Amino acid sequence: MSERERTESLDRELTRLLDMGDRIVALAKSKGATVAECILRSGAELSAKVRMGETELVEEAGTRAAGLRIMKGKQVATTSTSDLSDAGIERFVSDAIELVELSQEDPFAGPADPKLLADPTSAQDLELYDPKGGGIDAAQAIELARRGEAAALAFDKRISNSEGGTFGRTAGGAALVLSSGFRVTYKGSYQSLSVVPVASDEGDKKRRGYHWTAKRFLDELENAEAVGQEAARRTLRKLGARTVATTEVPVVFDPDAARSILGTLAGCLMGSSIWRKSSYLMEREGTQVASDLVTIVDDPLLKRAPGSRPFDGEGLASRLNMVVEKGVLRTYLCDSYSARKLGRESTASASRGGGAGVGCSTSNFILRPGTASHDDIVKSTKQGLYVTDMMGFGFNAVTGDFSRGASGFWIENGELAYPVSEVTISLNMDELWKRIDAVGSDLDLRTSTASPTFRVSKMTVAGGTA
Repeated sequence: MSERERTESLDRELTRLLDMGDRIVALAKSKGATVAECILRSGAELSAKVRMGETELVEEAGTRAAGLRIMKGKQVATTSTSDLSDAGIERFVSDAIELVELSQEDPFAGPADPKLLADPTSAQDLELYDPKGGGIDAAQAIELARRGEAAALAFDKRISNSEGGTFGRTAGGAALVLSSGFRVTYKGSYQSLSVVPVASDEGDKKRRGYHWTAKRFLDELENAEAVGQEAARRTLRKLGARTVATTEVPVVFDPDAARSILGTLAGCLMGSSIWRKSSYLMEREGTQVASDLVTIVDDPLLKRAPGSRPFDGEGLASRLNMVVEKGVLRTYLCDSYSARKLGRESTASASRGGGAGVGCSTSNFILRPGTASHDDIVKSTKQGLYVTDMMGFGFNAVTGDFSRGASGFWIENGELAYPVSEVTISLNMDELWKRIDAVGSDLDLRTSTASPTFRVSKMTVAGGTA
């Protein structure tokens, strides 16, 4: 099937889903629902894993399912099904009606304000779908994974093993139909390649490194051989890792580790966390919550980015939200429900799951890059820790207390002196963001939460046994 034929086939499928959504919403209304919202999804995904040159796993699956959220007054129920036959739809809607009768009333329940709904005809093309990626078959996926792993194994004889090379791709679309009259379809794609080599260290310890590439458009992926070679380099530089004495030093987070820190912060900025009083950032709008080098945005309108969307899960027009501006907290991210709980308007930050339930979410949640290069940040650090990996999840969202296992490299006189493993880094999250004194320029939008390299001026690094 050609790329054009693949696109046309998906467009026809989405039209069918849109018509089915109309039927489901109308049926729910006829059975007594005051509000009915239906999300239908259709797509296909493929994953192929190769280990030591041999195919270890190939999984391919197609999905076609619907989720329904209905309201009867202030009562709410959600349900989902993959049986889209006429009889299946009848049961699906009847189950939802039965569930809503059993639910408790919620004074804050309700759909999005119709006045805030997007105009689907004016949505800009964010270039989220690449038919070429969807055309990768199992044999091609296996070959890409094999090429990546082979490049890693051939890079250096010290690469003695592998946890594999994996190629995955997904493509499909969805239809959203609301009883308010909003109805729209959208489609998207995403593909990735990862390689995880293993090298033997002293005492037969196994050191594992990795590298990966991911994009919405197939042609924008890094070359398979380049991914494998970089994965090998990252593995080899971990050989000879040791611990360090407990101390307080600057800590530099590489983009992968920095992204994890940023993602932790995102949970504390959700309107749902604020009204539940489960965030250390309660009542902090308009105050300094980070260094003035820190500007964080949630931007769903970036072309080809992994978290982009022309509208949110409730049908509101997507918009850029300035979350933290030069260290000052400007807004929490709210869907309609959390906005009502907090006495404000939605920030068009709703996501809708497969079961049609709605909650707050980020889109492209980004720490905006600075002007310093990654190398400049390391060179300007006389002594400290450069973190590439973190383990565990030691974070208390209410108090902001943060402590996680980490590994990376010790910095001495602006150089990566030797690899470090089995240490713990800790600092209250509020202080961590305020102590950022350098932000890099190396932002890479491989994932929807993304950060460049940044440095925290001082954290506690607790040594262990290497």
